[in-house]
Amino acid sequence: MNPVLMLFLLFAVLCLLRVPIAISLGLSSVIALSMADFTLYTVIQKMFNSLNSATLMAIPGFVFAGIIMSKGGISHYLIEALKSWVGHIRGGLAVITILACMIFAAISGSSPATAAAVGSIMIPAMVEAGYGKRYAMGLVAASGTLGILIPPSIPLIIYGTVAEESIGKLFSAGIVPGLLLGGILLISAIIHARVHNFGKLPKQSMEERWRKTAKASWGFLLPVLILGGIYSGAVTPTEAAFVSCFYGLFVSVFIYKELPFPKFREVLKESINITSMIFLVIASAMIFGMFLTTEQVPQAFATWIETSTSNKWIFMIGVNIMFFILGMFLESVAIILITLPILLPVLALFDINVIHFAIIMTINMELAMISPPVGLNLFVVSGITREKVGEVVKGVLPFFALMVLALAIVIIFPQVALVLAK
Repeated sequence: MNPVLMLFLLFAVLCLLRVPIAISLGLSSVIALSMADFTLYTVIQKMFNSLNSATLMAIPGFVFAGIIMSKGGISHYLIEALKSWVGHIRGGLAVITILACMIFAAISGSSPATAAAVGSIMIPAMVEAGYGKRYAMGLVAASGTLGILIPPSIPLIIYGTVAEESIGKLFSAGIVPGLLLGGILLISAIIHARVHNFGKLPKQSMEERWRKTAKASWGFLLPVLILGGIYSGAVTPTEAAFVSCFYGLFVSVFIYKELPFPKFREVLKESINITSMIFLVIASAMIFGMFLTTEQVPQAFATWIETSTSNKWIFMIGVNIMFFILGMFLESVAIILITLPILLPVLALFDINVIHFAIIMTINMELAMISPPVGLNLFVVSGITREKVGEVVKGVLPFFALMVLALAIVIIFPQVALVLAK
């Protein structure tokens, strides 16, 4: 049997048996490499070398910062401040949900963390105000995906590591598309609320607004600290991740005083679990990629594309369909690490900007977060609300269509992604 075919067959079988993605990638790759005369020592060395990167150290930092924000009161006070300003307008709670996700996205770099932090507060509030529960769940699941598009972004860090591109430029490229997608969701939420005459909160006094804004100011400063530090050149993305950790800890422990030791242990445990999962996927995908490179699969794929079509747009449509199908079964980190080494030579062939493609790929990863059967945000929202995943899927379908619209705009107009990535 062809070694490459055997590798993909083994991987598919393990996935169908519900073996975790990281283990499926690693085990299928080790078996394939052992048949290609690679020693186990070489495999282990490659796995460790793939994680020996200062850039990747930003991942545990942003994961930790996002969980601290969620558990330490920062996200709660941010949402309360937003409620005081726009909660009284028709559709105000939906607007708050989206804005809170955008702010949280500028801190955590993680979609599931964004959906969990905002959804646990906003879904009950929206239902109480008259919104349908299905709609509220769909809005949080979709808005939570902004966590991987608005910088900092864990998938963009991984993309930059694999493609050897500047993380700062990739982060800059994510800002305008992130605002575009957030704006589309905001407009749709306001129209939906007015059409269905959803309830609104009592209008608060200016004194109350300023009091809550002052209380939340420590949280509002965190995205400024992270993104301002990176774009001013004061810190690297990795350094910014750990600055945000110390800042979040200081605010949660000494100012809000909502992070006692038992809760801090929960933060550590959750951060370690998420980081370990991501790093194991990276290490396993790297040896998966090593085998594909040895068998010259990327070069063969590029040659096949060159002989099959010379039309850039047909290629782009095909790649987006491929991402959609993969997103139904694989996690975003795994998709990037498996497909990007194969696609990079083809991007050069069609003269597609690597940074532009990073944003296209990231929006596809957002869609993967809300695509059944394994979309992580679907399970996060289902867990928060104790509803069946199928109900969340029904709620998220209209937002899925809006996100596809944003993807089409970014594909057709590359400057949306490239305007800030100078």
